[in-house]
Amino acid sequence: MFSMPYVADRASVDIATTMIADLGDSAGPEAAARADKNRTQGNVRQFCRWRQIERLILILSSNKAVTTVH
Repeated sequence: MFSMPYVADRASVDIATTMIADLGDSAGPEAAARADKNRTQGNVRQFCRWRQIERLILILSSNKAVTTVH
């Protein structure tokens, strides 16, 4: 079963939508690269934030409903 990712704040959604608008299909890989960079630097907080943004990008970029549509 699919579960929606946790969204910590509105800024994460804003970053995800801006990246989609600016980078298109490259937005997801860019967010993943930023997460990896932060992991390498030992910045766990920013690593988790960028992974969250990466998941949001995947969901927002999809043309399919990810939860029940009423």
